[in-house]
Amino acid sequence: MLIGLVGKPSSGKSTCFQALTSVPVERSSRPFTTIKPNRAVAYVEVECVDKEFGKQCNPRSGYCVNHRRFVSVELLDVAGLVPGAHEGKGLGNKFLDDLRQADILINVVDASGSTNEVGEKVPTGSYDPCNDVRFLEQELDFWISGILDNNWAKLVREGNLKKKKNEEIIAEQFSGLGMGRDVVSRVLRELKLEEKVLSEWTPEEKLSLGRTLRRIGKPIIIAANKCDLSTGWDNYQKLKKTFPDYLVIPCSAEAEIALKGAAKAGFLDYIPGDKTFTMKGDLNEQQKQALTILKAVCEKYSGTGIQGCLNAAVFDFLKYIAIFPGGGDLVDSQGRTLPDCFLLPGKTTALDFAFKLHSDIGNGFIGAVDYKTRQKVGRDHQLKHRDVIEILFKKP
Repeated sequence: MLIGLVGKPSSGKSTCFQALTSVPVERSSRPFTTIKPNRAVAYVEVECVDKEFGKQCNPRSGYCVNHRRFVSVELLDVAGLVPGAHEGKGLGNKFLDDLRQADILINVVDASGSTNEVGEKVPTGSYDPCNDVRFLEQELDFWISGILDNNWAKLVREGNLKKKKNEEIIAEQFSGLGMGRDVVSRVLRELKLEEKVLSEWTPEEKLSLGRTLRRIGKPIIIAANKCDLSTGWDNYQKLKKTFPDYLVIPCSAEAEIALKGAAKAGFLDYIPGDKTFTMKGDLNEQQKQALTILKAVCEKYSGTGIQGCLNAAVFDFLKYIAIFPGGGDLVDSQGRTLPDCFLLPGKTTALDFAFKLHSDIGNGFIGAVDYKTRQKVGRDHQLKHRDVIEILFKKP
C-alpha cells in the first residue's frame, strides 16, 4: 500500500508529510521546494485487541498508547503540480510518473486561498481553492488518457491480430499504474466499451476512460489544509458544497507538528487524532498562550484532521483490515505480547494471511483458528477487521 500526497506547490504537502511521519523535510513558501519525492513511514490507528485479553501489547514496529495501536504505512510526497503538468509544465511529467504506484491520493489544498494556481503568495482569501481540485482531476485525466493515446495504434493492431478482449488489452496497458484487471473491467462495463472495436473509439471515449479509471483506480481525499487561517473555514465549507462526492477534511498540518513537538518536549499529553490534549509541566505564559490557541483549533475542527485523512484513506477508501497473529499465550519468543499487526486488503482469506506470514506457512497450511472465539476456520474463510488468527500448518 502506498499513499500519495499531491497538490500544487506551497499548498502544505511537505508540511502534511512531516506532520504524519515526523521526518523533517525542507518546507518553504517558495514553489517547487520539493523536487525529489519524499518517502517515509506514517502510522494509521487501529483499536488494539490487547484489552480484550487483559494484556498490554508490545509492538515490534509502530507503537500502542492506551490500547490504540499505530501501524505503519508508506507515504509519498511528490513535487507540486501546476496546470498543464501533463504537457510537461512545471515538474509535471516527473510528478505524474512518481504517482504511478500510489493506491490513493490525498490532495492537499490550501483552503486559506493565500496561494495562486502555481503556488505563489497572494492576499489571503483572494484565490478560490476549488480551482485546485478541478485542475488536479483534469491533469490526472489527461495523463491517464495520454498513456492510452501514445500507444493507441499498437493497441488497435494487437486487438485486430491477436483477437484479445478489450479488457485484457487495456489492463496490460495500465498495470504499471497499479490498476488491476478488475478495475479496468468495471470501467469498461460502466462506459459500455467492453465490446466496441478499438479502432472505432472516439477521442471523447478515450478521455472518458482516463477520467473513470482515475475516479475508480486512483481515489482522492481532499485535505483542506490551513483551515485555521482566516477564510479557511469558509473555504472548507465551500469545498464540501462544491464537491459533494469527495471526502473533504479540515486540516492544519502546522498545528499537528506543533502538538507533536510539544508532546515530545513534555509540555502536554497528546495522541495523534485526538480532539484535544492536556497541558502539563511548568509552562510560562507564552507557552500557555500558544497551547491555548492550539486547543481552540482542535476543538473547532475536532482535531488537526491530519491523522483523520490517513485513517480514512486506509480503512474507508482502500478497505484494508488489521489482522493480529494469534497462538499460544500471544507472546513471542522474545517476550513481546501481540508484537505484530498486519494491514491487509479486504476479502483476505485465512490462506492469504498464512502466505503473508511466510511462504512455508502458506504451503504447509492445515487450517486456522479464530483466537477470539476458538473456532476453527478453513482456508477460504474471509477475515474481519481486528481478527486474531492462529495458523495451523505442517512444517516443511
